[in-house]
Amino acid sequence: MSALPVAGDPAAPTAEDRAERQLLDACFLGPYGENDGLLEKLVVEFLRDHVYWRRNFHPEDPPAIPTGAATLPGYRDFEARMRRELHQLSAALKKSVPFHSPRYLGHMVSDLLLPGLVAQILALPYNPNNVSDDAAPVTVDMEVQVGLQLARMLGYPDDPARADCAFGHLTSGGTVANYQALRLALALKAFPVALRAAGVPELPAVAGGARDDHWRGDDWSAFNLGPRAGIELLVRWQAWLATLDRDARRHWRARVQAQRIEQLGLAGFFTRHLQLRVPVVLAPITAHYSWSKGLKLLGLGRDQLQLLPERGMRLDTDALEASLAECARQRQPVLLAVAVLGTTEYGTIDPVDAVVDARERWQAQGLGFGVHVDAAWGGYLATLFRNADGSLRPLQDIRREYRQFPQPEVHAAFAALGRSDSITVDPHKLGYLPYGAGAFVCRDHRAMALLAEDADYVFHTAAEADYLARYRHLGRYIPEGSKAGAAAAAVYVTHKVLPLDHAHFGRLPRQTVLAAEAFHLRAQRFATEVAGLAQALVPFAPDSNLVCLALNPAGNTEVARANAFVRTLHDELRCDPAQPLQLKQFFGSVTTLRPEALGAAETQRLLAAIGLDPATLDRGQVDGDDRLLILRHTLMNPYLVDHENGISYIDLYFEHLTRRVRALLAS
Repeated sequence: MSALPVAGDPAAPTAEDRAERQLLDACFLGPYGENDGLLEKLVVEFLRDHVYWRRNFHPEDPPAIPTGAATLPGYRDFEARMRRELHQLSAALKKSVPFHSPRYLGHMVSDLLLPGLVAQILALPYNPNNVSDDAAPVTVDMEVQVGLQLARMLGYPDDPARADCAFGHLTSGGTVANYQALRLALALKAFPVALRAAGVPELPAVAGGARDDHWRGDDWSAFNLGPRAGIELLVRWQAWLATLDRDARRHWRARVQAQRIEQLGLAGFFTRHLQLRVPVVLAPITAHYSWSKGLKLLGLGRDQLQLLPERGMRLDTDALEASLAECARQRQPVLLAVAVLGTTEYGTIDPVDAVVDARERWQAQGLGFGVHVDAAWGGYLATLFRNADGSLRPLQDIRREYRQFPQPEVHAAFAALGRSDSITVDPHKLGYLPYGAGAFVCRDHRAMALLAEDADYVFHTAAEADYLARYRHLGRYIPEGSKAGAAAAAVYVTHKVLPLDHAHFGRLPRQTVLAAEAFHLRAQRFATEVAGLAQALVPFAPDSNLVCLALNPAGNTEVARANAFVRTLHDELRCDPAQPLQLKQFFGSVTTLRPEALGAAETQRLLAAIGLDPATLDRGQVDGDDRLLILRHTLMNPYLVDHENGISYIDLYFEHLTRRVRALLAS
């Protein structure tokens, strides 16, 4: 039996540890289906409740399906066919990836939280469509509340009574949330230019706001106001319109609408404003491919995505500064600077604080742009940094619970989230909720007015002063039309059962970070154990709960051979639908260390540490071996250390890996 890894001293858990474990034991169906009775009881209870609701809608209406229908041949034939297809589906699904198991260390998915799973099942028969409250009077409100719950977790204003309250909504995933970030940033950047082109007169300052009419100077100044000044200008425009009579209001709305980028399209807008260039997006080279897709989708073009190098697998702030300086010199507008809070490949945390500081510096010099944080992976780690009242936990308080987490720069990044302009976060990743439930959150909801789309048959066109009333017509603001209200119910209920602070939901990511620290320690021991056979290295200490492992057969200097060795290992760790799942001891994934991401010095250091010759990267360009293949481990499952049975699946994994390394190198 494997020894338990040390994190504090899990072999002798404290009373707090035991209380945390009891909470976790109630959260999931469990690796062995241990909570099947609870799940079955809840599903049956609420299915019956749904049936009672149907029967009591208009109890005077008689049953439309006759009592004896189930005995008739046509009914029985349909039931038989349905059962046959469902049994075949059930059999086919047994080839699915066992995300629920602590033997799964692959991609960003794990077991599902029972509150969310049951809430989604419960809501499905009602089939709410969250396009508006006409189609989903209950779950639309839940989705708006989810946006506020996430805003609080991320450090944004979450009080709807505040004029600058945040706003968030669900999407199918982080990709669509990133598209929404691009849409909003472009609308906000171009709006002052439209006001100027329409000949809107000087606007009075709103109460408590600063007067700043640089937008009237020239197109460049208008295009570079920056998000917060742009929002204030929008508010001033709306306040000025309210003072006009109906005909004048209609006149000025039409004039401005005719000049907006949403009306003209990119070609029309930039043809009218020849001194402006299509803006660029600055993102780290580790950014998700959705940014490339989004720029193509919006018609901005893939060439407008400038990928910046990394330093220690975090965004290189010197490179960001140099790129911004060059943009200012070339009069090249910048739409967004993107920071990643938990990269897909490595889980590393970009310096969000440095990026928002850069925004403020360059805004003062006339180069305005927004800051978006792609926290699709790491967003829910913010619960570790939040008290119940939404305040930030001090670094020293958090560090007492871990070996090394969080590093000061990681704490600074999370502390700066509230200063960004918008954030992507995925409840279906570290929120442990069913696909697809991504989310987009912007810091100031007033900017969303620029995305409003009116469809008379769905939406009320009258202006809504009340925050919640306005966003009940979600379809006006979101990329999708129809969207599942059941997903909103799942997220909302989960957040109510497990509030988004360190004492509640934070207990889940706490387990994953402890597991990552234990995994890192065990990987170092593994490197010693296989030293005569292979060289092993964790390329960089984990910022979150992803840990990578580089491997190279002893004596080998060729990157191509090291990659072939890791590919063979991965072939035994990946899902193969042609084989029974039970033949796999563990499931894992791979990623690559790219020289263009690491930089020359860091690449040379890492390759040398495992005995590889950097020159062989150049020789591998033809065969795709111009980067180093490494094993990637996502440590989400809360039962990686099973205290009940005294099993460490982390130890079992490294024992398995040791056997496979020995067997492969002996053959």
